[in-house]
Amino acid sequence: MTADIRLLAAAIAAEINARPEQAAAAIGLIDEGATVPFIARYRKEVTGGLDDTQLRNLSERLVYLRELEARRASIVESIITQGKMTDELAAKIRSAATKAELEDLYLPYKPKRRTRAEIARERGLGPLAEAIWTDRTADPAKLAEAYVTGEVADVKTALDGARDIVAETISENADLLGRLRQHMRDGAQLKARVVDGKQEAGAKFADYFDHSERWATAPGHRALAMLRGWNEEFLTLTIEVDQDDPSPVKPAQRIIAAAFDIRDKGGADRWLMEVAGWTWRVKLSVSLSLDLMRELRERAEEEAINVFARNLKDLLLAAPAGSRATMGLDPGIRTGVKVAVVDATGKLIETTTVYPFPPKNDVRGTQAELASLIRKHNVELIAIGNGTGSRETEKLVADMLAALPAPKPTKVIVSEAGASVYSASETAAAEFPQLDVSLRGAVSIARRLQDPLAELVKIEPKSIGVGQYQHDVDQGKLSRSLDAVVEDAVNAVGVDLNMASAPLLARVSGLSRSIAEAIVAYRDQNGAFSSRRDLLKVARLGNRTFEQAAGFLRIPNGKEPLDASAVHPEAYGVAKKIVAACGRDLRSLMGDSATLKGLDPRRFIDETFGLPTVRDIIAELEKPGRDPRPSFKTATFAEGVNEIEDLKPGMVLEGTVTNVAAFGAFVDIGVHQDGLVHVSQLADRFIKDPHEVVKAGDVVKVRVVEVDVKRKRIGLTMRKDGGEPAPGPRGGDRGKPANPKFMKTEKPASQGAFGAALAEALKRK
Repeated sequence: MTADIRLLAAAIAAEINARPEQAAAAIGLIDEGATVPFIARYRKEVTGGLDDTQLRNLSERLVYLRELEARRASIVESIITQGKMTDELAAKIRSAATKAELEDLYLPYKPKRRTRAEIARERGLGPLAEAIWTDRTADPAKLAEAYVTGEVADVKTALDGARDIVAETISENADLLGRLRQHMRDGAQLKARVVDGKQEAGAKFADYFDHSERWATAPGHRALAMLRGWNEEFLTLTIEVDQDDPSPVKPAQRIIAAAFDIRDKGGADRWLMEVAGWTWRVKLSVSLSLDLMRELRERAEEEAINVFARNLKDLLLAAPAGSRATMGLDPGIRTGVKVAVVDATGKLIETTTVYPFPPKNDVRGTQAELASLIRKHNVELIAIGNGTGSRETEKLVADMLAALPAPKPTKVIVSEAGASVYSASETAAAEFPQLDVSLRGAVSIARRLQDPLAELVKIEPKSIGVGQYQHDVDQGKLSRSLDAVVEDAVNAVGVDLNMASAPLLARVSGLSRSIAEAIVAYRDQNGAFSSRRDLLKVARLGNRTFEQAAGFLRIPNGKEPLDASAVHPEAYGVAKKIVAACGRDLRSLMGDSATLKGLDPRRFIDETFGLPTVRDIIAELEKPGRDPRPSFKTATFAEGVNEIEDLKPGMVLEGTVTNVAAFGAFVDIGVHQDGLVHVSQLADRFIKDPHEVVKAGDVVKVRVVEVDVKRKRIGLTMRKDGGEPAPGPRGGDRGKPANPKFMKTEKPASQGAFGAALAEALKRK
């Protein structure tokens, strides 16, 4: 193990609640190319049982710390090249734990444009500044008289130059910057104001026209809302500290004075105290406010990305309806309802477009066409997209089903988020080259009811739209986080090697897009895989890739029963020892929980496979190829409640949770506009995190509390006491009623030129 890995492991271990040797082992595996799902599932002995959450956190921190080390090395090289490195400075650079600390230390040595302090030194005013620092009882004006010459026209000019030099010295003191930054973090206020004259145009930001709250506790969703208003030039946004302190010398100025032993006793001391105040107002408060604004954005982005990731995971792991013939309906009013029928395996059988709405109004023809397709293809499920025309289409289908004899198909409203993105994608074009783009969406809607995971992996995660302010966050971080969620979800469920599409296979541990396509091509040419080992016949799929992927690929009814399970081929020997100890045939033993539970796992430990792996194998033999997803169920929307205007306070409705944010959950109740159950309205007890109670895809009962038709806002409650706030800690959003005005469900707007410039400035800062 290298010294580099030991240091990184020591730094990360405490953060992920692990021992340094566990972190070091995981880092070693990651550096060798192992994926997080593979390490979490099949290398428990090596890492001491680190789970996927710990490993994901380790992976993220590893990227940050390696970037930090690269920057540290670059800074050291720069300072050494300048000939300014000292033992004390080197020690401080070595001990810096964050990028901000490093940059503070580097500030005096960072190549910069010609500054006012530099110009003052060129004019010979460096000794004046030094004299003022040295003799605190002297009169700075008298000292300055000796420097009035040439380019220095008078005493004021000399003192201004000395002030610039002193201010630069203050501004480049790393220890002082750290203390001032912490002072601001502890006491700063975040203040938003409307830009004069933009009240009407910026009405969606009305909640922040005159808003103030503590920077340290500002929730991420509010911070991102204000930052968006700032980017779009409807709001001004400032960070202020010490505004309520009545003393003439503010705390920040006193911190600066204490750092340089400035006592304000007259003479040079008084002048230096004034310079300290000027430096704070003109230089440091501005630069540190930008630092805090960047920190605020990063903190809010992290929260938003985490919310998106959790919702995406819930959506991907939603209950599959299973292998049943399904009709997908992509509603449309003027353009018609697009129809696609797929068989139990998801294969497209037939498509059409019907026109039950204006201008054609062919209701009877539509119902006859749908009924004919249902009979022809033995359709068991009807998936209706939840976009425009959804409730009208649902009513039309309900009326049609009422006239059909039993057994009747089950109709389900399905989120069509991302379906249009899929329809126009290269993946869809490759799957259905002859199919009109408008009909591809109906196919996706049908398939995502059968198996949400298998279909949604074809769509870029960011396009699925279950996040808050997703367009306002760092897109690179968002993509990495969402890709990790998809990878974890796919590998947690496992993939049928003979049924999976290339996009689904590409999310399996160790498989790239090109290898996934090669697997499908081999399957198309040679027929179904009869064993996992046959994978090694695929071009460019070597032993290393096989090791990473094999355990997550399933072959039901193959010649090797264990190929249908999550037991890795490398551990088949252990599994067969277990089978032999039971004196049974493998196929008859698989699923026999009573027999398997009676075994002592320690009997099967060897030099390669320890107790964690043996326990996993026995658990897998108990429920081979088990699907961790819940059983399928659907929400039933209320008849006659189709538009927001149909809602009345007090109504009790059933709906589906579409999105969970830090401040509550959005619920589709069938009126084209999701309602909000604020965090204080989710339960009859205090809860800190909405995910404690609900997740995306849950079917819930809600009561309508408030309806604002004009602003398209619906307040809902899941409490049984009528919606009184739950007792508990207050602050932030705690205990607010179900109508916090900032919680509109709206699509994020794109950043304007000002927003782009600000984002770039914050990045540079």
